[in-house]
Amino acid sequence: MARKTKYVVGLDVGTTKTCTIICEVNNEGALEVIGVGSAESRGLRRGVVVHLDGAVSAIKKSVEEAERSAGTAVESVFVGLSGGHIQSFNSQGAVAVTAESREIGQADIRRVLETAKAVSLPSDREIVHVLPQEFVVDGQDGIGDPLGLLGTRLEVNCHIVTSSSTAAQNIVTAVNRSGLIVADTILQQLASAESTLSDDEKELGVALVDVGGGTTDLAVYTQGGIRHSSVLPLGGDQITNDIAVGLRTSILEAERIKRDHGCAMSTLVEEDIDFEVPSVAGRQGKSISKRILCEIIQPRMEEMLTLVQEDIRQAGYERLLGAGLVLTGGTVRLDGVVELAEQIFDLPVRPGNPQGLEKMEGALAAPAFSSAVGLVLYGYRAHAYRWIGRRVGGNFLKRWASRMFSRKGGKL
Repeated sequence: MARKTKYVVGLDVGTTKTCTIICEVNNEGALEVIGVGSAESRGLRRGVVVHLDGAVSAIKKSVEEAERSAGTAVESVFVGLSGGHIQSFNSQGAVAVTAESREIGQADIRRVLETAKAVSLPSDREIVHVLPQEFVVDGQDGIGDPLGLLGTRLEVNCHIVTSSSTAAQNIVTAVNRSGLIVADTILQQLASAESTLSDDEKELGVALVDVGGGTTDLAVYTQGGIRHSSVLPLGGDQITNDIAVGLRTSILEAERIKRDHGCAMSTLVEEDIDFEVPSVAGRQGKSISKRILCEIIQPRMEEMLTLVQEDIRQAGYERLLGAGLVLTGGTVRLDGVVELAEQIFDLPVRPGNPQGLEKMEGALAAPAFSSAVGLVLYGYRAHAYRWIGRRVGGNFLKRWASRMFSRKGGKL
């Protein structure tokens, strides 16, 4: 029997930052934040490990900081997975119900999911997630959970996410060399959706856009399930690089300027304030106006959002987003990003601030931490056996079931 643990740990190894969140399962079955650590990422490019030692160093620093603040050591973590190597598609499966009583059991559900993922993949790719969208029993569609229903034929529509075997293994190797065990790898936008989207939004139709440092991750939900996901190779680092080139300053200064003075929409710059821009190699700095900075940022931000719009259009979901867009990720903290997205998509847009953990500090409630918070939430729900059975009160199982099984779209 697997050993039970009371800690749930999310490790977000991003292009710009590496973040660790340690949570404890309390007596009510809720997750309480007890430790947070963050470090500047090294060794990653667009979500993929390109320098193993650099990635290991950042992971160690982040985890050690979280362990110090929590006053405990951790052994296993849920790790986010992103990068241009991620690919996804929709699939179907069907089986005959074998029980004489015609009651659908767990074995039938497992078999139908196995048939859905029995697809031909290149030898260098592996399946990361099989995500049920809906089940069909004897022609009746729209069923979220067929367990216990009567029928003779069970079908499933599902979303399958695949990754490069080597790219995924390199992330796992970096975590292992940091002295940790990878409990599971979780698609980055699934984690972000877990912490930022409501069930109503998923039902009505919503696109989650997670703009990170190296990539922009997209997930489209309709009718309660995920229908489309993709990873675009553009992110906040491209904006920083544009600023560094345009203002002839260092990458470090460009990042600071973007954070302190950046705006993604020129019409929102009410007062054209000048600020000092340090130069490189000892050259004399210069004074630049905020409007000029905005003229550098806005075209790149428009490009990223237009690529997302085209991706959604090609997938066929442009007219099905009744709840609009939810923007999250560190780049969303730029002024004007939400307003620019509303102008491009002509849809309601809101920033995605993570929720779902108790005792969250103010900083954790920012879009930059949506993936890290979501990794904890998703891992807790998808790997329930690690916590069910802990002696945390006589009605823990009942409380846990009420909290977790009321949510839709888990990993099976």
